[in-house]
Amino acid sequence: MLESSMAYKDFFQNRHGQKICVLVEKSLPQKGLAFVMHGLGGFKEQPLIQAVAEAFLETGFTVVRFDSANTFGESEGNYEKATVTNYYEDLEDVIEWARKQGWYLEPFVLAGHSFGGFCTAFFAENHPEKVKALAPISAMVSGKLSMETGYEKEIVSEWERTGWREEKSISKPGAIKRLPWSHVADRLRYDLLPKIANLKMPVLIVVGEKDKTTPLEHQKVLFEKIAGKKEFHVIKGAHHTFLSEKDCAELKNLFEIWIQNLN
Repeated sequence: MLESSMAYKDFFQNRHGQKICVLVEKSLPQKGLAFVMHGLGGFKEQPLIQAVAEAFLETGFTVVRFDSANTFGESEGNYEKATVTNYYEDLEDVIEWARKQGWYLEPFVLAGHSFGGFCTAFFAENHPEKVKALAPISAMVSGKLSMETGYEKEIVSEWERTGWREEKSISKPGAIKRLPWSHVADRLRYDLLPKIANLKMPVLIVVGEKDKTTPLEHQKVLFEKIAGKKEFHVIKGAHHTFLSEKDCAELKNLFEIWIQNLN
């Protein structure tokens, strides 16, 4: 367990002039630094994001969580404008902001869920020298794969025909998620597999047994192509977004063991 910690929120402007909310939980003493990123339509206080953050905190890491622009958190933007591109750029901008803080350390650990899992892995492929270890949770492997299995064909056809996709948020009850077809065009530009050889750092992959959005089969494709030290865990009975206390507790426990082995 960590000896003590302090937490604070801060705000800065991303490259597009949007206000981004960052939550910093600083461990004292600090053994390392971790960034934890939510998925599409997610937010930094989601139970599963909280569980991962706690695992890092309790093993002595300073943890940075943030709300991407164009989601349902405290950052600016409109969900209808959410894209892989804006999520990834915000991750880059948060890391650049952190670089100017007194607690910044390299190499750091990256963890993320779904879109956040993709973005953190994509960053690690592009900047492997900065990343000590990587933990994608239920990560999107590629835009193509995500569209093939994440949505029924009828939904995709209707989305393309009308130009819009509308659904209720699971993580934020009462919120309606609307995305234009242009979101799909952006998503299809991205794929982790071409530069997978750059992921030579330790990698932890976690997925829910009943995940239909980023299913077990996709995670196995990713896992098998990673050449370095790696672990693969399936949480029984869990869906794409881990909501139950049991699932989040299991996720936290997996992370704590993995982090301790890193050190």
